[in-house]
This record gives sequence, C-alpha cells and structure tokens, in this order.
Amino acid sequence: MWTFVFVCLAISVTGLHAEFTVTVSPAVKVKENEGVDLKCTYTADFGSAPRVEWKFRDLKGSQTLVYFDNKPTGQYAGRITVYDGGLRFSKVTRADTGDYDCEVSGNTGYGENSIKLTVLVPPSKPVSRIPSSVRTGSNVRLTCFDADGYPPSTYKWYKDNTPLPEDPTMFPNFKNLTYKMNVNNGNLEFPSVSKMDSGPYFCEASNGEGVPQRGDVVKMEVRDLNVGGIVAGVIVALVVVGLLLIGLWFASTKGYLPKKAESKPKQAVYTQPRADDMDDGDEFRQKSSFVV
Repeated sequence: MWTFVFVCLAISVTGLHAEFTVTVSPAVKVKENEGVDLKCTYTADFGSAPRVEWKFRDLKGSQTLVYFDNKPTGQYAGRITVYDGGLRFSKVTRADTGDYDCEVSGNTGYGENSIKLTVLVPPSKPVSRIPSSVRTGSNVRLTCFDADGYPPSTYKWYKDNTPLPEDPTMFPNFKNLTYKMNVNNGNLEFPSVSKMDSGPYFCEASNGEGVPQRGDVVKMEVRDLNVGGIVAGVIVALVVVGLLLIGLWFASTKGYLPKKAESKPKQAVYTQPRADDMDDGDEFRQKSSFVV
C-alpha cells in the first residue's frame, strides 16, 4: 500500500506519466503520387484533449518532425492532414518511404507506436556498362543499375536476345559458359572470358511494380591476343636499334664524328720584371718573376 502511494507521489512530483496503448494500422504500401492514410488511435486514459505529434524516420535513420504544435512542418504543409484517428497524405513521393511515429501525450499518460510506409516506384531504364572489346582469358565484369525503383530492383541479363540463367551449370545449353551472375546488384562477371562469350548483351531491371525496363544493347567482342603482331613489333624495334648502332660505328671509322679535344700541358711564361723591382744599386730583386 505504501509503495503504491510513493509511486503515485513520485509521478506527480517529477511530471512523469504512465504509458498507454497507441494502436496504429499495419505496414502500408502505396504507389507513388497516390494518397494514403496512416491510422493512429488511442484510449481515453490520456485525459481530455491529448497532444498528438507525428515524426518521420527515413531509410538512412534521419528523423524529421511531420506534425508538431498542432500544425504540419514546412515541407509537409499542404501535403498532409491530421484528423482524429490518423494522418492523411494527399500525394506521396518516393522520399516518403520510412517509419512514421505517432506520439500521444496527455496529463495522465504517454504512448507511441510506429507505422512503416513503403512508396512503390517502378524501375527506370537501367544504366549498364558493357565493354565493346576484351582480350581472351581476361576478367570482365558487366554492370547494371536502376537508381529509381523501390523496392530495389532485381536484374536479368540477355545475350543474343536470350535470357541467361542465374546458374549456367543447371542448363545444358549454357553449361560451357563460365559467367557468374548476381541478380541483386546486377553484376555479370566472366572470370576468364572466351571467344564463345562474344555477342550482344543487355540487362533488364524489375521490382514487381510497373513494366520491367531494359538497358541499351552493346556487342561485346572477345579478341585473341595478337602474338604475331607483338613478335613483329619486337623484331622491327631490334632491327632499328641494330641499324642505328651500325651507322654510329661507320661514322666513327670514317671520322665523321667529332673527336674529343686534346688537352695541352701547361708552360711556364717568363715575365719581364718591372722597374720598381730594381733597387738603387741596380741589383735585381725578384718579386714575381715567373707566372705559371
């Protein structure tokens, strides 16, 4: 009994409230540019005129206020309406995909619950990267990506207008092919490409919404390494170097090349002594007689 009274007094003094149940609609899926309602109901335990707020958390985890202080926030003004029992979008965009928290608070309690909203977007034309020419035996990767579809698209590859199976070893007509296909990220990889892999390729993106979209067709040609051309190039280079060396030797033997300048030994130079080098007795006094 005393414990119950103490808890009640603590709640009254600190301003804390008991949590009550908030009921929301299950996960909602809607096509882009259509309207949708997110239901949120609560019991009468919150007291009279409870405060209702809505928050949004996108796929990256960033949180934004949708409805606060009895009005929509800036980016939602004109797009949403909050009524007794839910929140209504007049039109949704792909950026509205995420979790919406309905928070209810009153003078006797608090409660919240979350609704997951998925905005369905059909795929766009995928961007693919397909090399037009590759060398036999090299590792080659073809890529395909759809930036718009939601849920994220899965991918299929075509060669010669024929769909390639995800696992070629399961089908007799494709068992000699050595590619690896990832239907989730759109990669088609050849660990060691061969001549039989030559042909036109394109990819297709689909996510169950709208019509699957196909990328551009690109013909990939697998070429053998030109060994003969490489050998011929090496031979030509060796011949050119040989002719250059022969030309230098011939010019040297005929004296056409300039010779190195010969160094001459230094000689002593005699310098006539100046008059002031003589004293009054006409005696010679050497000061700087020789200059080398």
